[in-house]
Amino acid sequence: MIKLSAEVEAALNEKRAVVALESTVIAHGLPRPENLRTAQRLEEVVREGGATPATIAILKGQLCVGLEADELRHLAESDHILKVSRRDLPVVVARGLDGATTVATTMWIAERAGLSVFSTGGIGGIHRGVLPDVSADLPELARAGGMTVVCSGAKIVLDLPATREWLETHGITVVGYGCDELPAFYSRRSGLPVDVRADSAEEVAQLIHARRRLKLEGATLLAVPVPEEAEVPAELLQSALDEALTEAERKEIGGRELTPFLLSRMAAGSGGATLRANIALLANNARVAAEVARALSSST
Repeated sequence: MIKLSAEVEAALNEKRAVVALESTVIAHGLPRPENLRTAQRLEEVVREGGATPATIAILKGQLCVGLEADELRHLAESDHILKVSRRDLPVVVARGLDGATTVATTMWIAERAGLSVFSTGGIGGIHRGVLPDVSADLPELARAGGMTVVCSGAKIVLDLPATREWLETHGITVVGYGCDELPAFYSRRSGLPVDVRADSAEEVAQLIHARRRLKLEGATLLAVPVPEEAEVPAELLQSALDEALTEAERKEIGGRELTPFLLSRMAAGSGGATLRANIALLANNARVAAEVARALSSST
């Protein structure tokens, strides 16, 4: 049920570096036309880093690993792309629908396609509030043995301390790439520690290989701070977040709609600063992921 693009299939057969990329950020995470430009740029960054990009999505019910230019444009421009988490996979496959894959679903498909490095912006986590609302990304990270997920921490709209505690409890090794604390998406600092720091792709590859030899369940989470020049000032970030949370509560927005709503409102409330940070960290993470994928492929 998995369709590999010719480019991805050739890279896997030749044991060359491949980097998985999600598609929810294209269809639901970024405004038009920045979404298509960013998707194209991410693939370009991965290629510049010496790896093959494999954007993952579901088209007419088929799990696609690696997209053609027209397929990427369809994801970015169509109003009929479903947001597909793991629970939704049987529905979109059975009914032959088009879907953009979340972090959890991208990991699930990537692992079964033989990919081991995945680059995204920020993972989901524990939502704020009294009820225990846990993103499907977290249990998938705990299941996805052999996967390395490159991100800038969890999205800032989440309960970051609770999310960090969940990662620790479920044995997910959090590696700080050139940093000693977990990034907070638009911010380089959260005050929360990583498990270990690595300052090069080769160091990261050593940690990943050790985890594989130990046959541990769960992914390696490689946390990469947003580029310093794109970081959103703390006061502006907090103000935009507070306003977005207040509006979400007033409009009674929750569940799977809450995070995209908050991110969209924060972009408006910050004068576009959070959007620029998001695009910058996505590209930077893709660059690091390509380096790590190359280090892994050359050391196996």
